[in-house]
Amino acid sequence: MIEIVGVRFQNSGKVYYFAPGALKLPLGTQVVVETAKGLEWGTIALSNRMVEESAVVSPLRPIIRIMTPEDHRTVEQNAQKEQKAFGICEQKIEARGLNMKLVDVSCAFDNSKLLFYFTAESRVDFRELVKDLASVFRMRIELRQIGVRDEAKMFGGLGVCGREFCCRGYLSDFQPVSIKMAKEQGLSLNPTKISGTCGRLMCCLKHEQSVYEELQKITPKLGSVVKTPNGKGRVEDANLITGRLRIKPEKEDDVPYYVDRAEVEVLREGKMRISKEERELRKLEDK
Repeated sequence: MIEIVGVRFQNSGKVYYFAPGALKLPLGTQVVVETAKGLEWGTIALSNRMVEESAVVSPLRPIIRIMTPEDHRTVEQNAQKEQKAFGICEQKIEARGLNMKLVDVSCAFDNSKLLFYFTAESRVDFRELVKDLASVFRMRIELRQIGVRDEAKMFGGLGVCGREFCCRGYLSDFQPVSIKMAKEQGLSLNPTKISGTCGRLMCCLKHEQSVYEELQKITPKLGSVVKTPNGKGRVEDANLITGRLRIKPEKEDDVPYYVDRAEVEVLREGKMRISKEERELRKLEDK
């Protein structure tokens, strides 16, 4: 076992492990840590605890110190520099006619570099822009293209559920989400119903997918030919949660009826078909 604390950095829901040394760090404590990028500041999201050594990526980097008043002043100064750099960068982008949207600017805690985040529909040649910015700020400049999901994570906001965006609040990494998930969960395939603010499929479709996958295994597919207490029929509709199936009898004149999935025997499995509308919706998936 090894003692760790968890630190969360700005614009990130992911928690990283660090070695606390002799420090006892309660939740919410702001600290300065050593990372692969140099010195950074973050907030304690997991207080001192013991974990299996196999759960830690070695070597475990140390907590340098609890933030001092001087450190807080540095953060404030960096925030002012970021605000100024944002405005200047937008002017340079417009002057060069670059097809890109500036999203955020981050100044390294040790003032070693400025990192500019942007979105664009295609690749952008920003080499001249980097030279422009370097001549103004006299420090290392880095531009990084991000996706629309990353943009939503940076800005944050409230989803249709009324809660904070999952990506902003607690998701450490983006999970792939597909139209197949929405279909299997019986959701409307209307893009406005299943898309998040970022314009991609909502991350929460992934949350319950494992449950639906288990229910799919014990529920006959649409179009399946089944044997019921009332005779043979074809599955017209299925409620995965309740297990209720609507059965169309073999005889065309007979009225459809409902049975529980436990009461049927599958004689021939149906196949899930992909409609033209579903193919069009594939553009909402994040590749």
